Amino acid sequence: MGIQGTRTGAFFVLGIFFIGACLNCSIAKAQWIGYPSKDVPRHADGTVNMDAPTPRMANGKPDLSGIWVADRTPEGEKTPSSVDSIQSSRQMANLGVDIPGGLPYQDWLKPIVAERTANLALDDPHIRCLPDNFLRAYGLPHLLKFVHTDDLLVVLNEMNAGYRQVFTDARPLPEDPSPSWQGYSSAAWQDDTLVIDTIGVRDDTWIDWNGSVLTEQGKVREEIRRLDYGHMEIKVTVDDPGAYTTPWTVTLTERIVVDAELIDEICLENEQFVERMNLQN
Repeated sequence: MGIQGTRTGAFFVLGIFFIGACLNCSIAKAQWIGYPSKDVPRHADGTVNMDAPTPRMANGKPDLSGIWVADRTPEGEKTPSSVDSIQSSRQMANLGVDIPGGLPYQDWLKPIVAERTANLALDDPHIRCLPDNFLRAYGLPHLLKFVHTDDLLVVLNEMNAGYRQVFTDARPLPEDPSPSWQGYSSAAWQDDTLVIDTIGVRDDTWIDWNGSVLTEQGKVREEIRRLDYGHMEIKVTVDDPGAYTTPWTVTLTERIVVDAELIDEICLENEQFVERMNLQN
């Protein structure tokens, strides 16, 4: 599947996970492969013009609709548009890899992350086939389908048929939310940037393979820009005094995937991965 982790442990866990936990699920990357997507700007030779202008909705704002995956295109190379080179993000194992000194963990969290890193994320909810939080999903090697309307952005995750709703009508966030995997998200436009504020995620919500987390105190702001037809940038700021000593910011990049659609990638039923790993140990 073209997975490229950022450390040896991530390679190991990913490989075992997809071979072991998904023995009873399809390992195909997508369906309807080769069926032409509509309204795709193409060059004369039929290849996708990834640098074409950003599509826009009827209200004039950027249309974020499309199938997206983490972009790890080496600098200077042409970004692919196919489903053949799905990769994880370089921040998948460590979301703070680009932050000097790493993520600013609270003292209580430091030994927990160290243990999770050392044991190759054996207690990872992803390995146990539980839902992936949206921050995590941006970096994993699974397709995300954005369905964008004037008042709603729905993100469909092919992994375990997950979904997220972002209400783009700038509604107030709930004062006492019931914690959930994706939290509660409200958004508004600032020029051509969609700014999403999210609260109400569950405690100990993993956001990378090392075991960094969000807590119920966390507030997440995403600033999403569709740079052109084929590229999207997501600036993420996390303010979570329950887990971190100070707010921190990272930037994630996504690329479009065309001529393909999502496919079921289910490992929820009769998950046996962790038990098998324990037997091997």
